[in-house]
Amino acid sequence: MEAILDFIKENKLVKKGEVIGVGVSGGVDSMCLLHYLNSVKEQLDIEVVGIHINHGIREESYDEARFVLEKCKEMGVRVYKFTIDSNKIAKERKLSLETAAREGRYGVFEALVKKDIVDKIALAHHMSDQAETILMHLFRGAGVKGAKGMEPVRDGIYIRPMLTTSKKEILDYASVNNIEYVEDSSNSDNSYSRNYMRNVVMKDILKRWPNAIEAINSFSRTVCEDDDYIDANLDLNSLIVDDKVVQLPCSVFKLHTAIYTRLVFKALSLINVKKDIERKHIEIIKNLALNLDNGKRIKLPLDVTVTKEYGFLTFENVYVEKPTLRKPNKCFTFEVPNFGTVTIKRVKTDDLTTGGLYFDYRKVPKDAYWRFREEGDVFEKFGGGTKKLKSVFIDKKIPVRKRDYIPVLASGNEVYVIAGVEISEKVKVEDVPTCYRVTVE
Repeated sequence: MEAILDFIKENKLVKKGEVIGVGVSGGVDSMCLLHYLNSVKEQLDIEVVGIHINHGIREESYDEARFVLEKCKEMGVRVYKFTIDSNKIAKERKLSLETAAREGRYGVFEALVKKDIVDKIALAHHMSDQAETILMHLFRGAGVKGAKGMEPVRDGIYIRPMLTTSKKEILDYASVNNIEYVEDSSNSDNSYSRNYMRNVVMKDILKRWPNAIEAINSFSRTVCEDDDYIDANLDLNSLIVDDKVVQLPCSVFKLHTAIYTRLVFKALSLINVKKDIERKHIEIIKNLALNLDNGKRIKLPLDVTVTKEYGFLTFENVYVEKPTLRKPNKCFTFEVPNFGTVTIKRVKTDDLTTGGLYFDYRKVPKDAYWRFREEGDVFEKFGGGTKKLKSVFIDKKIPVRKRDYIPVLASGNEVYVIAGVEISEKVKVEDVPTCYRVTVE
């Protein structure tokens, strides 16, 4: 355990004056981490507080909460206690109980950081946890990123001071310092993936290869070094970033696998997707880029969509359903999600040099209104020639993902104005004193 302090300093896990919240379950790992950080808080110039979360799964959880509160009081450590309903989270989000408990737990952690109650969250993951995590990632189909395992610091918030500490060192520390702890009865339930890995898979591996944990961790460090080097020399100029959207040229998928795979992961990280994407998803994305038609879209885990758009792949996070729209043809301003602010204003036709689209409102049928596109919509191009609205969008190279959010002024299936795009020949401005101008911001 003595090496933890050096690990903290080498990896810059904490800064002077920070409040470090320690996730404390009551088990030996978290109790030792709390005790250790509290013992070196003066050296690091930090404040240490405990965070205990009752997941609402086991009856003894309430006894464990009391135990943690009592031990924190004995150490002179301030503690925050929370209860979450893991079963409810699992049901509402259609998750496994294990995943629901994790999401609920991290939801509490994130709320504490956002409210400035703590600056960072210290987690008690150690060498054995790291080895188990790496194997689980590999078995699930993860690539290099999965083989790297857990990082000492994640998202600038979560820190793992014991990542290079062995379980034996932790148990020895608990014995020497008379640290009491509780055993989680669910740790023997092998229906949970983590428990199965620990109690069955790793147990058998260690019988044959006693140094497996150290070997797996050493492998992880080598992978990290190699991956960091390649990432540092990666040309990211091909990525086009725009708010919640990232675009990547389809041509990059003709490069080496090591290059396009990293570019995909980088694109996903830029829209805040850093987990649940596996090698099989990379192959699906590659197939979209090289073999499928323009406008095709695929869905990935975590509400991520990837759309092929005119030689590019567009990565989006959190698909937003198309909102409803029904606005009269008059002068006013209205907001359209994922599109912008639409303003219709009456102007004189003496000078039509400023930006926007101009149309003769007198030529528009009285029953026309602003809405989104519908099946069967047609449009007479400026200069003549009627086409399907879909064909107009294709001609204008408007991405598929944007078409559902573009307001159109229409009567029945006849479209007269496409906001930000074009007006119909039927409503062009001729010899009239005033007209309407449509602008989009």
